[in-house]
Amino acid sequence: MQQKELQVFQYLKNNPYASQQEIADNLQMSRPAVANTISQLIKNGKITGRAYIIPENKEVICIGGANVDRKYIVKSKLQMGTSNPTISMQSVGGVARNIAENIGRLGHSVRLLSVVGNDMEYQIIEKASSHWMNLFSVEKLANYSTGTYSAILDNEGEMLLALANMEIYDELSVEYIKRQEAYLTNAQLIIVDMNCPKEVIEYLRNLSIGKNIPLAIIPVSSPKMERMPDELEGIELLILNKDESEAYLQMEIIDQDTWKQAAQIFVQKGIKHVVITQGNKGVMYASSSNDGIIVPAIEVSEVVDVTGAGDAFVSGTIHAWLEGLTMESALNAGMVNASKTLQSPETVRTELSNVILNNELEEYLS
Repeated sequence: MQQKELQVFQYLKNNPYASQQEIADNLQMSRPAVANTISQLIKNGKITGRAYIIPENKEVICIGGANVDRKYIVKSKLQMGTSNPTISMQSVGGVARNIAENIGRLGHSVRLLSVVGNDMEYQIIEKASSHWMNLFSVEKLANYSTGTYSAILDNEGEMLLALANMEIYDELSVEYIKRQEAYLTNAQLIIVDMNCPKEVIEYLRNLSIGKNIPLAIIPVSSPKMERMPDELEGIELLILNKDESEAYLQMEIIDQDTWKQAAQIFVQKGIKHVVITQGNKGVMYASSSNDGIIVPAIEVSEVVDVTGAGDAFVSGTIHAWLEGLTMESALNAGMVNASKTLQSPETVRTELSNVILNNELEEYLS
């Protein structure tokens, strides 16, 4: 392909529903030149048909947070009201972004939908993420800073305190989501984290029902459980922890019976698959055909860092389910990915791949 053909082709690959005028404006070409280039690409079989669809695997679309994470590890016991010696590190994070990277490393086509600032923090995110997911739809907002998450960890890797600057996600609007509908309606799966406003999650639930696209909802904290849709019917998958379950259901989970009861209530409200995690106690899984079973956690001898382990569990589970395993069996893949992430200093472990996770899963099950 000639240089201009290649530029147009790459633009359409990222945004197959772009108008000719949009392409012309972005590539500094005339609209007739774009039209001629597209005609040549169609003639040569590089793109097919109207809307310029480039055949490829359906995408997993992840919607929500994309942050810069800063971790401060206290060298000795934390002392309040004074300076504490720490080791600091910085990485990229955000629940939706973390899940997108995990799933991208596992071999799926992934698109991230999020809002960010036009700042250095997003440049860090872009550099670390672009190989594993399509960032074309991420929207940069003037006068806002990219989300940041700062965690203070003890010397054993357990979280003592976390601070989240997530104001920008209030701007992740239904109007923005509507502009991405061409991608959403062709998705293999939509995953939304609850950094998104309630009206966005409501809109996605209705869209997923209308277009018959599975929707997974991933809470991010107990206070944000108020963003759950008013109606839960039609949600494919909900993965949340004990505290988030208690906050939403207004009940205490004190033993296996109440743990199972909580999962069953979500199923009765219309969610197809419900997973309630409880740290080293494992997870409770319930569905319309399953009253509730416990999948045990994998014992980890040394925890390096808990950050990202929950997202790794979600990602491993969803990956295995998309590969054709039952949800019950897929939970083991999630457990393996989470256990390996707990033993890594990275939020998303860099050695992760489909082959490696399959080998780790086989070793665990043997």
